[in-house]
Amino acid sequence: MEQIEMADDIIIFPEFDKIKNEIERLRIELSMLLLERDELQFVICRNIEAKYTLEFGSIEYRAYEAQCTALRLKRKIELIQAKRNRQEPVSIVAIEEILDQEFASYQKQLDERISKMNEALQWKESDALSESDSKELKMLYRKLVKILHSDMNPERTDAQRELFEHAVTAYKNGDLATLRMIDAMVGSETLVKQSGDTIEQLNEEKRRLQNLLKKIQESIAQIKTRYPYTMKEILEDEEKTEQLRQQYEEILGQYEERILFYRIKIEEMMGKSHE
Repeated sequence: MEQIEMADDIIIFPEFDKIKNEIERLRIELSMLLLERDELQFVICRNIEAKYTLEFGSIEYRAYEAQCTALRLKRKIELIQAKRNRQEPVSIVAIEEILDQEFASYQKQLDERISKMNEALQWKESDALSESDSKELKMLYRKLVKILHSDMNPERTDAQRELFEHAVTAYKNGDLATLRMIDAMVGSETLVKQSGDTIEQLNEEKRRLQNLLKKIQESIAQIKTRYPYTMKEILEDEEKTEQLRQQYEEILGQYEERILFYRIKIEEMMGKSHE
């Protein structure tokens, strides 16, 4: 009986299907991890930061403002002393202009803190989604992640990339209506066509997805080690919340003492300069 030789490049279909199934499993896992990461970034951390700002924003602002004032007064003393050392006339107006320039970045940070407080107040006043709407929001977003996210679909078009950016913005803002509209546009579209792939291409895609999974897992872990997520434990514990408030009060008190000391020092220096 004649023996039939098998060509080296013949695809063993069970293996082919096994890899395709593994890739689909990885894609599902990746879409869930991407949703977890974005939920962490755009919802959980955003809520934590808003709660933290409402709880500590006022005292934190006052403490930072006092710090800026103390640093400015200290620098003012240095500039006055420099003028006196050179036996030059001291112009407070000119010195204040110099200080305005040197401390412009501090003022910018103070303004940013006010903006954060306004955002937190707006968040407090906004209407929260119902439990069912929240579930639908996550479901639609995860579906769009699978279809439009660059990690899931490296060959997406510019139009698809822009559409996904709109989806991300809608998810951040809890805009269910916009996500529904985008979902209606893309339908059940899939950008990945594996039917013509070879075993080598499928294995390469499998490795790519495995590497992405690892990176997303690391990203989630890093987010949980940074502000504002690190404030979650404090906000959930009344004792720790009160301890942090007292720390801010102590810092504010220390800077207020320095401010008083520096102002008295400046008055003494200016009194001597007019003698």
